[in-house]
Amino acid sequence: MEKILELGKVVNTHGIRGEVKIQPWCDDPMIFDELEYVYVGGKRYDILKSRLHKNCVIAALSGIPDINAAELLRNQIVTVEREMLGELPEGTYYIADLEGLSVKTVDGELLGTINEVIKTGSNDVYVLDCPGRKPILIPVIDQVVREVNIEEGYVLVELMKGLID
Repeated sequence: MEKILELGKVVNTHGIRGEVKIQPWCDDPMIFDELEYVYVGGKRYDILKSRLHKNCVIAALSGIPDINAAELLRNQIVTVEREMLGELPEGTYYIADLEGLSVKTVDGELLGTINEVIKTGSNDVYVLDCPGRKPILIPVIDQVVREVNIEEGYVLVELMKGLID
């Protein structure tokens, strides 16, 4: 399991006092209010303050006093140690833990491995890497995804009619 998890990306500066605009990649961007620090481009920064603004997190970070310093962080990935995030609710998983898992049907057919998780708003979609054929899209809904077993490295699915050509 990954020890470092990606929380988002610095997409811009905000104002002239060194705040950065972070596009969150997590389900709950309010997590930034609970964290003491994050890593941006691998370097640790204390979070002095953060707030939500138009689906982005505006954060003031230690050692970033002005817009010039903030500009250097643009396009950098924001990460944190897994243990800083606490326990996940039952039935929810980190994308980093899902990527690479085998996906097989309840009938035992191996479909492929999870290459990407797309957030659609209503439900997530697993994008499967399938050797020799085009990627398969699996909607993450109870009727389809029957079991997720991170420890043993697989997801069990029951395919609905017409889901795969």
